[in-house]
Amino acid sequence: MSHRQRYWTFSALAFVVFAALLGAIVDHYAHRVLRTVDQSFGYTPNPEGTRAFLRQLDQPTFRQAGAEVIRAARGVDAYLYRYADRAHRARYGTPFGPWNQGSIGTCVSFGWGMGSYVGQCVDWSQGGLSEPPLEVATEPLYAGSRTEGRLPPVQFAGYSDGSYGGAAARWVSGLPTGRGGILFRQKYGAHDLTTYDIARAKEWGARGCPPELGKLANEHPARAVALIETWQGLTAALENGLCVPICSNVGFKGQDRDADGFLRRSGNWAHCMVLIGVKYAANNGPGSASPMQHPRDGVLVMNSWGPNWVRGGKHPSDQPDGSFWITRTDAEAILAQGDSFVIGSVDGFKARKLDNGNWGANP
Repeated sequence: MSHRQRYWTFSALAFVVFAALLGAIVDHYAHRVLRTVDQSFGYTPNPEGTRAFLRQLDQPTFRQAGAEVIRAARGVDAYLYRYADRAHRARYGTPFGPWNQGSIGTCVSFGWGMGSYVGQCVDWSQGGLSEPPLEVATEPLYAGSRTEGRLPPVQFAGYSDGSYGGAAARWVSGLPTGRGGILFRQKYGAHDLTTYDIARAKEWGARGCPPELGKLANEHPARAVALIETWQGLTAALENGLCVPICSNVGFKGQDRDADGFLRRSGNWAHCMVLIGVKYAANNGPGSASPMQHPRDGVLVMNSWGPNWVRGGKHPSDQPDGSFWITRTDAEAILAQGDSFVIGSVDGFKARKLDNGNWGANP
């Protein structure tokens, strides 16, 4: 081989090695971007504020208020996102998917807003609503939970981000002043809430929900809210089509989901998300229609960071983008922090027998 041939051979090999290294670096940082994009939090615990709100309720815990629902639980899987998908297609003509809070700590309003929306989708499927619901507007909810919904209430919350579960529960269920509740992604006079607006969330989060909107929100309060404390109550609520916004500092490993759609616990997230499903090992083992590789009980978390922050396995195969399953142990760690609530249906906490969204499934 000539000197020139050896040179070009060496150059070609060097180029191949360089290209491989460059590809690995790009892939590594692309994955880092995938994992970190829009990972804003915004949960600011206020245990005394939550306890003060619970003292205002006749039946503050789901063990009390939801006793009928708990007794009626049957241990069946419930995929509430399927109700949401059906309703979203009927209303908007597009599939249901995750929301994105963007670069601001509005997670509490997203957890509660998504929970209210999915719950109303279930209500529509059961004949409790005459038409498929609009998506819930998060900015008024965020504003109300940071100001009037707090205990004690404040008029100006400042421009730092964050809220807590008890304040959101108080606002969504309506205040004695005739303000608070749910508004939707539509126009209300001069206020156009059809699209999420970070600047509006920031400003209203500091100064509160505009008075005229607070009164309109009171036309759609949650019929019932209650603190969820136990796994038994949690799974019963989900089987009954009731969503559960969860607030805690329990974090998860932000990498690929495992083959069964689970993420494992890791680190601390001062965050609010919402539970929209439950599945049981007993229903998904060998011989079942859609067996898990490692059967275990789990609840489905819908996050508010859009569809692309996590990827990997799904179970069932139509599990929504941006969501992940967590184990009973991890769910109980979240509940133990005392700021997660069940949102009632249009009938409050009345037991009902759902088909659990098994229509249209793709096991």
